[in-house]
Amino acid sequence: MTDFKDLVQLRRSHRKFTTEEMNPDDLKMILRAALMSPTSKSQRAWQFIVVDDPVAIEKLADAKDMGSQFLKGAPLAIVVLGDPVQNDCWVEDGSIAAISMQYQAEELGYGTCWIQMRGRGLADGTTADTVIRGILNIPDNMNTLCVLALGCKAEERKPQNEEKLKWENVHLNEY
Repeated sequence: MTDFKDLVQLRRSHRKFTTEEMNPDDLKMILRAALMSPTSKSQRAWQFIVVDDPVAIEKLADAKDMGSQFLKGAPLAIVVLGDPVQNDCWVEDGSIAAISMQYQAEELGYGTCWIQMRGRGLADGTTADTVIRGILNIPDNMNTLCVLALGCKAEERKPQNEEKLKWENVHLNEY
């Protein structure tokens, strides 16, 4: 097990993946991290869709104009959903679950990248949420927060550089 201080330094976004299949037990462990993540009032109101169908993944990559095309090379995608009527903290809860999955994936040696979908879309005005809803048959009450690309890393990345931390952005007692 990796120390958390090392894990946060090692976790980087990966946009290139191998064709190697993930171990199903590892995927279960990654989803377990999401299901155990903290939520507002312990509601655990998020939903997750694991997508392994290459055609569906390709369509998800086209749900917005920029920043998602690399998803076409990922063997798996995890769509993070929330119900804004049921939970006014759905964005926060989904974000915590997503980063929990990313850290667990890193600890297991997999690469991930968060693809923002909430508030994004296509030039014609169609929202990414609308596109994704149509691809995955998502009920009207659920909204898409993000899609995580997930797979075996095609290349290693250098750890975060400790020397570049912006300690000047940390304030004590007042701004």
